[in-house]
Amino acid sequence: MAKPKHTSQTPAKSSISSRSFEHTGNGGELHQMTDQRDHTLTTNQGVAIADDQNSLTAGERGPTLLEDFVLREKITHFDHERIPERIVHARGSGAHGYFQAYRDLGDLTCAAFLCDPDVQTPVFARFSTVAGGAGSVDLPRDVRGFAVKFYTQEGNFDLVGNNIPVFFIQDAMKFPDLIHAAKMEPDRGYPQAATAHDTFWDFVSLMPESMHMILWAMSDRAIPRSLRMMEGFGIHTFRLVNAKGKSTFVKFHWRPRIGSASVLWDEAVKICGADPDFHRRDLYEAIERGDFPEWELSVQAFDEATAESLPFDVLDPTKLIPEESIPLQPIGKMVLNRNPDNFFAETEQVAFHPGHIVPGIDFSDDPLLQGRLFSYLDTQLSRLGGPNFHQLPINRPRCPMHNFQRDAVMQTDVPQGRVNYEPNSLAPESPKENPAAGFDTHPATQSGDKLRVRPETFKDHYSQARLFYRSMTAPEQDHIVCAFTFELGKVETVAVRCRILGHLRHVDPELCDRVARALGMEGQADTIAPAATPIDLSLSPTLSLLAKAKPTLEGRKIGVLVSEGYDSAILDALLTAAETEGAVLEVIGLHVGPIPSSTGETLTPHHAVAAAPSVLFDTVVLAISGTAVDAMKQKAAVMNFILDAYAHLKIIGYTPDAMPLLDRAEVAIDDGVVKMDAREGVASYIDAAKYGRVWSRAVLIQA
Repeated sequence: MAKPKHTSQTPAKSSISSRSFEHTGNGGELHQMTDQRDHTLTTNQGVAIADDQNSLTAGERGPTLLEDFVLREKITHFDHERIPERIVHARGSGAHGYFQAYRDLGDLTCAAFLCDPDVQTPVFARFSTVAGGAGSVDLPRDVRGFAVKFYTQEGNFDLVGNNIPVFFIQDAMKFPDLIHAAKMEPDRGYPQAATAHDTFWDFVSLMPESMHMILWAMSDRAIPRSLRMMEGFGIHTFRLVNAKGKSTFVKFHWRPRIGSASVLWDEAVKICGADPDFHRRDLYEAIERGDFPEWELSVQAFDEATAESLPFDVLDPTKLIPEESIPLQPIGKMVLNRNPDNFFAETEQVAFHPGHIVPGIDFSDDPLLQGRLFSYLDTQLSRLGGPNFHQLPINRPRCPMHNFQRDAVMQTDVPQGRVNYEPNSLAPESPKENPAAGFDTHPATQSGDKLRVRPETFKDHYSQARLFYRSMTAPEQDHIVCAFTFELGKVETVAVRCRILGHLRHVDPELCDRVARALGMEGQADTIAPAATPIDLSLSPTLSLLAKAKPTLEGRKIGVLVSEGYDSAILDALLTAAETEGAVLEVIGLHVGPIPSSTGETLTPHHAVAAAPSVLFDTVVLAISGTAVDAMKQKAAVMNFILDAYAHLKIIGYTPDAMPLLDRAEVAIDDGVVKMDAREGVASYIDAAKYGRVWSRAVLIQA
């Protein structure tokens, strides 16, 4: 890369205050500055900070330097802010399983677990929200953590990612600020697990590099239907290194076998009230019944020449590589087949760290990744009490482990012998270096001045946000508009809303106009000068959940509302069909006592309707008899069950006797409201239900 251009440091006057100035940095990042000592940002030792936006690197695009005391102090303090709950990703769900490679990947890597398709490597996966505490709900609008610990025979490898392939910030220096802004406002202690408040949007409005991630966070990706239906991403560019020392850049992708799906925002709100543990329960129960979740691991593999040819920097964690440019290469699968024996001992105490790697896997110089390599280990020291957290059963390697690290808090091993150092001549059998099998860092050439500067190749903050939005289907774009409207509608500071609208103008003018109209703020978007002029990239349909969705009921849940005198033949046909399709069917009654059918047999339902609203199901059926319909019309829970299912665009099956309920709810018969008067009707309902929702109905509902 060319030597960085150091732009003029002459500050421009700002509207923030008479003591403050603003400057746009090399990568388009905002620097807010002052010439007044009383307002100068300092370290905890009182040393003035010249740059709080960029880590110290060796060269513009080089690795972060350990001597960066500003970065280390800032992240260390942040890592130790709370104990013992995780500062981020506090609410999690985990499961055991295995990973198995599809083929020998020796052409890409010498990592043994990726080079033997006959080996099943044990794994522990943890899924989590980010912003909320351990006691928050499962379905806020939020990013989801997707972390997997591989217990390989060469040591533990942790792939620590999210369900979104990009991040809010480009440099780890800004992570404490991001989380402080997103968390509860410190003076009032709310909102919990929510970004719809002033401090978050103030921060991102001043960080244009966040715009790509914001579009993802406002999309359906932020409210997944199930952890089992969620994609995962390694976020950063990593290296795979083969036995000959050849390095290949890779991006890691997880894809669920049963497909990806989301809920609607109104569903998410109601699910949080009806079942705050909706995701946790879904994962646990699926594994308990033998419906083991499965993901395929793929990589985008490319060399340095390809990286240089792309219209963005692969070291920038706010950027993704469209699959249309570099297709996914499937390399193996993960199956989760065992729930934890103890939630605290395993799910809560598991310690992930992107620095846990094995020979054949290496890092890139991504500045966010470089900071994470310090932060995660530092966090474990605080959260788990000291440096011996690796001795906890969930963290202990499944391969031999020998070193001279001794003592400290929570030491449970009993090392033997007088020698605790190397080299030594007193213990010939003590551990020694192994150049042949040991980890060897890829010898990437590094040179450059020590400096704090954002690469110029990082300064395009809008092009990929535009790519994401324009690659969505019309319903998905509608959902993004609604999400911005809700979130910004909670922001009290008008100036913050105006700045966000100014950023959205660069993403897509129509998006900006739609959000502005919804907020009643037409013509109030700030004029913002982009650090780099946005460009129109080729659309990527693979970014859309709906565009690549396949009709299926596998892993989905059918809720059947029954009444006294229900048709047992219809219910039997539904049960058979659900089993064939890999769906779960649950019966709902007015109560949880036995319900007689038209032929005299009885059925005990799984739920009472008051405790099982339709938001908990992917599709519903009304199996109602004529003798019961009048009584059910008087039950608010029954009517809400129907009204919500229709408003959420779900497929509704109904027996002919249930028609008065549909009439009372003013449900218009469409392709998603299917009569079941015989077994043929059940088949028609199942075929319709595979498509999930009737998106054309949204126009009628919104009108």
